[in-house]
Amino acid sequence: MKKSTKLIAALLVLVAALAITYRLMHRVPAADLEENAQMQQLISDAGCLRCHTSTPDLPFYANVPIAGKIVMEDVSKAYRAFDMTQIAEALKNGTTLNPVDLAKMEKVIMDGTMPQAKYYLVHWGASFNDAKKEAALSWAKNHRMGMYADLNIAPEFANEPVRPIADSIAVDVRKVVLGNLLYHDTRLSADNTVSCATCHGLDTGGVDNKQYSEGVGGQFGGVNAPTVYNAAYNFVQFWDGRAGTLAEQAAGPPLNPVEMACESFDQIISKLAEDKNFVSAFTEVYPDGLSEKNITEAIQEFEKTLLTPNSRFDRYLKGQKDAINANEIAGYELFKKYDCATCHVGEILGGQSYELIGVQHDYFADRQAEMTEEDNGRFKQTKVERDRHRFKVPGLRNIELTAPYFHDGSMATMDDAVRAMVKYQLGIELPQEEVDKIVAFLRTLTGEYQGKTLTNKNVEI
Repeated sequence: MKKSTKLIAALLVLVAALAITYRLMHRVPAADLEENAQMQQLISDAGCLRCHTSTPDLPFYANVPIAGKIVMEDVSKAYRAFDMTQIAEALKNGTTLNPVDLAKMEKVIMDGTMPQAKYYLVHWGASFNDAKKEAALSWAKNHRMGMYADLNIAPEFANEPVRPIADSIAVDVRKVVLGNLLYHDTRLSADNTVSCATCHGLDTGGVDNKQYSEGVGGQFGGVNAPTVYNAAYNFVQFWDGRAGTLAEQAAGPPLNPVEMACESFDQIISKLAEDKNFVSAFTEVYPDGLSEKNITEAIQEFEKTLLTPNSRFDRYLKGQKDAINANEIAGYELFKKYDCATCHVGEILGGQSYELIGVQHDYFADRQAEMTEEDNGRFKQTKVERDRHRFKVPGLRNIELTAPYFHDGSMATMDDAVRAMVKYQLGIELPQEEVDKIVAFLRTLTGEYQGKTLTNKNVEI
């Protein structure tokens, strides 16, 4: 073959390769595809599930010594930070995404941080051009619109990852009355000294403001008590998610040997049964009488009423522009900029997922305290290694009233907590000015209970 012929053939191959690359890089889903199908194609083209899954589709060069090491480190970090399996399943089945998954995916697309350049330089077509980005963000917005029923949010905030708290949740008022009595009843403990309100005081922000709560006989638990206010919004209860409902959660402390220390609910029922007036009132609501199921359901029904709507931030989201000031608005924008609003989403700014503490730095190595079983988080329940040190994300409502912070109560102030989060989750350090603005925003999240701004007798606001 002549040199000129070879050159022409090579040029034709090059042109064809460039044409294919161009099509891959600029391909957008067909307009007639359903939105979920469009998003499936975008995720597939971007190669998201090559890294963000427990069963990654590794490229051929994953076995090459130097490149392979980089690949495996990236895959490990990607899966550790964000498992996209649920997203893929939801898109395939046409079900609603977890709001955290939606917020995470939306944020990296907005920022252009995923896929990483070192990936799409090798995998042509993986990068998001403007058309792909527009399609993906439109899908995210429309998906979010179908996720929430809060029609009282101002139009300009309809696509925000956080939402106002509802004024109320439907409840059975008769059960609420019983639940209120039981919530404050020390007979749920073995020695009649501890009630639910002991560790979750309604006049102390729904917590006790202690690193670890004190139970029967002066014993201390090993985890910080989360607030009971707005707990109805949590997707599970407890830091490790071992209770799926408020009723299941209410059944735990009475039988915990460190907390209320009862041997069984029969022991509790026998004490309550001696109170004829209480038994009479109880059987009017529950004809089958006292039982663990009925007791915990009544407490659950009461806890559904422990909502704190109408914070200054809620009023801002509903259109009252002067409800928060410019400094606080700047704090909210920083809160979103630094990815806080990818995990702290929804009505209570949290409570919708399990997340790893220490994505970028080893939190427990720096803590300089002995590791405990509670530090294992979700792993305690699943025994799946990926769940080690993952915890249910706490809601941030009324956070100025609920110190100390984190599962181990190790952070004394909001300032400490903000600094720790950006260090261990993002690997950065914020200037004090930005920390102050974020803290100022967090203070706008204190809501009202029974029509009055929530306070804490232990905290000076």
